[in-house]
Amino acid sequence: MAAPSSGSGKTTVATGLMAAFAERGLAVSPHKAGPDYIDPGYHALATGRPGRNLDAFMCGPELVAPLFAHGSAGCDLAVVEGVMGLYDGAAGRGELASTAQVAKLLRAPVVLVVDASSQSRSVAALVHGFASFDPQVRLGGVILNKVGSDRHEVMLREALEEAGMPVLGVLRRAPQVATPSRHLGLVPVAERRADALAAVAALAAQVRAGCDLEALLALARTAPPLDCATWSPREALAGEPAAPPGPRPVVAVAGGPAFTFSYAEHTELLTAAGAEVVTFDPLRDEALPAGTAGLVIGGGFPEVYAPELSANEPLRAAVAAFAAAGSPVAAECAGLLYLARSLDGKPMCGVLDADARMSERLTLGYREAVAVSDSALAAAGTRLRGHEFHRTVIEPGAGSAPAWGFTHPERRVEGFVRGGVHASYLHTHWAARPSVAARFVRSARAAGTGGTGGTGATDGTGVCGGAAVTVPAGGTDRAERAARAAG
Repeated sequence: MAAPSSGSGKTTVATGLMAAFAERGLAVSPHKAGPDYIDPGYHALATGRPGRNLDAFMCGPELVAPLFAHGSAGCDLAVVEGVMGLYDGAAGRGELASTAQVAKLLRAPVVLVVDASSQSRSVAALVHGFASFDPQVRLGGVILNKVGSDRHEVMLREALEEAGMPVLGVLRRAPQVATPSRHLGLVPVAERRADALAAVAALAAQVRAGCDLEALLALARTAPPLDCATWSPREALAGEPAAPPGPRPVVAVAGGPAFTFSYAEHTELLTAAGAEVVTFDPLRDEALPAGTAGLVIGGGFPEVYAPELSANEPLRAAVAAFAAAGSPVAAECAGLLYLARSLDGKPMCGVLDADARMSERLTLGYREAVAVSDSALAAAGTRLRGHEFHRTVIEPGAGSAPAWGFTHPERRVEGFVRGGVHASYLHTHWAARPSVAARFVRSARAAGTGGTGGTGATDGTGVCGGAAVTVPAGGTDRAERAARAAG
């Protein structure tokens, strides 16, 4: 499911289709192109299966089909929601990470969702351009969204018939099923589950009434078999050192409404690496799960829940004590803010000597990164790709032992490594670097058996861009100059 541009209704139509097909008894595998965490939550609600991401930038084009095969195993139908416009990808990288590239890697037909609210016959020229731009992208039909009237529909159909493009659906304007948004996109399912269920049901009804489900299913069945091995978390870890004997360490993963951003493969990799994964909710739980030996705090919206998170003083104290003991903690974006001293003036866990606040500026984009400091998550020099997406700032932006050095599109250091703590704004996809999960579980096992619990550098030394870096004690500005000098 693609579109000429963002805002055309891809999420609305894709989620409605998933729900409509699931209601017919089909096992539907939901996928999202790109790094987005929020849309897959609605996909999961519609299908009853984990929403999964296919990101050719973060994971590499070579993993797109294997990850797709892993997620869709045993299903009757897979629906992939695209990202931005059909041919939009990573800035300055051509087709990389675009919906078009994902479709070609999967050899999947494309359905174009067109916002027809301000056009009639011109829709044929628009669709013709998208169909002919890349002959390797197979455009199988169009779903017209936001159609105003019967007469408007007739004009659109006539124009597309002249262009030889099948119309597979027509959806009228229906604001009553619109999904609310805020500063980073749609409001996640976990924050409005009852309303989200009602919205998904309404979308399914709208799609059933306006789309030719049989024609869409027939189009999906024209996709040829994939010639690739299915990704497996156990096989992905095959080259990692064997875990020492002993009980499975408990890795606590933050969840609940404040921490909703997570890739399904992360939990699968942690489990395959030997961990027992237990989810907890920092808004309600006053203690870490029993036996916690490792702590993962992913992304989400702590800024929305700062008063409630701050009010849970017992858990904040437990997290601070856990980190002070040198036990491994991996924190991304929202997790970084939760570990700070404060967020918008509200006390947080105080693990990091830093303060966070909301900002008017949106930080968004793919990043190429190298681990600057040894940590429980990555050895210094480890390279990977990630994604930043936030409207907050943290001051300082990096500690004396930074987590990452960004090499593209800008050069700077970012994040904090302190004892067993690795905290950063950078979202990463561990399927691209399974050694991250294995290293973290090894650190958790060491912590759970009385070992050091972490491998974090505390002396400010590390590697950036293949060159040794000594981060001066003078603070972030000097640390950034050192990283830039290392190239």
